[in-house]
Amino acid sequence: MPNLNELVEDTYAEGFRSIYGEVLITARDRKWLDHCVHAVTGHASSTILCDCEAGVSQWISAEQAAAGATPDGRIGAVVQFHVPRFRKDRREHLEQVMLARISQNVLTCPTTSCFNRLDTEDYFKLGRKVAMFGDRHQFRDQRHGQKVWVIPILGGEFFLSRRFGFRDGVMGGNLWFFGPNQEVALDAAEKAAAAAEAVADVITTFPGGVASSGSKAGSSYEGLIAATYAEYCPTLKDKLGEDSKVPDGVASIMEIIINGRDLEALKAGTKAAIAAAAPVDGLMKISAGNYNGRLGKTFIHLHELI
Repeated sequence: MPNLNELVEDTYAEGFRSIYGEVLITARDRKWLDHCVHAVTGHASSTILCDCEAGVSQWISAEQAAAGATPDGRIGAVVQFHVPRFRKDRREHLEQVMLARISQNVLTCPTTSCFNRLDTEDYFKLGRKVAMFGDRHQFRDQRHGQKVWVIPILGGEFFLSRRFGFRDGVMGGNLWFFGPNQEVALDAAEKAAAAAEAVADVITTFPGGVASSGSKAGSSYEGLIAATYAEYCPTLKDKLGEDSKVPDGVASIMEIIINGRDLEALKAGTKAAIAAAAPVDGLMKISAGNYNGRLGKTFIHLHELI
């Protein structure tokens, strides 16, 4: 194991507040659960141009389901949907995000059901809205001890919770992995993403949990809110000269983004990610992105975790 005080830069990841909803999707088998999860979390990598950031915070196995981890005893996935708290229409927007994704990606997927996971004072009456697809043939019922709306569909019936809660969360936790080549940087990032995803109450949002295109706030083009972080692009090192922040010998930098329930969850996910990536042979540095507090006030100090 390398010396973590030397490998890990003494810096912090700068997160920001969100509001998020959390649902449990169950299905007959892993094939259809995977299809549903891929669809419902699709195009949800970054708040820059996606309607939300979404991912799986927990997979529930057949053994866990049989022990009562899901209401219907079937395998499942817990999915989070995050939108930035700085949006003035954050509540209305999150409701629309969840309405669209549950109705278009969960209801349409064979064998699935959808349950609320957040018992909060504030909630969306999404069940009633999704149930309108039933064209007045929908009805309220209790299934597996849950109050649900039932919708007749060609495949049989689809049911979902009547109410879906939401609460404050955190977005933007991150780690950067510096390698002498793409293979080393990606290997470290993959291991880090898998370790973070295994921590309860957090999600990674990019394809495979890894982002190869870390961005900075702002752009030289009017109207763009983010752009490539040129100072950390290895191929621009010679062009930028002293303005480049890429260490000598680094040819690739990969990033993971972590969202979650709260700061403590992000810290746990970040700590697990560092521990998983650190042993990768050839890894040159682990760092994180921040903007000196201009983006958010949720700081994850890396050296506090090691």
